Amino acid sequence: MTIFPPDPNLIALRVELARLRGERGWTFDELAARSGLARRTLIDLEHGRTTGSLTTWHALAHTFDVPIERFLTSLCNGHAAPGAPQP
Repeated sequence: MTIFPPDPNLIALRVELARLRGERGWTFDELAARSGLARRTLIDLEHGRTTGSLTTWHALAHTFDVPIERFLTSLCNGHAAPGAPQP
């Protein structure tokens, strides 16, 4: 029997991106200049039109000076993360 993991919470991922950008008061243009990513890519990420690559999220983590786990853990919002105690 194959056990499939729950779907990742992609909404929480993009909300986390918007939260970090908002906390800093950065426009998409400013985030693009700081991260080296295209403005269109950032807009598409935040509006859910793309999920981005690991390289993209890595660049954003460095840009925001947060561990990449800040983004990755949001994928498990709404369900237990692997290895977490089950209720």
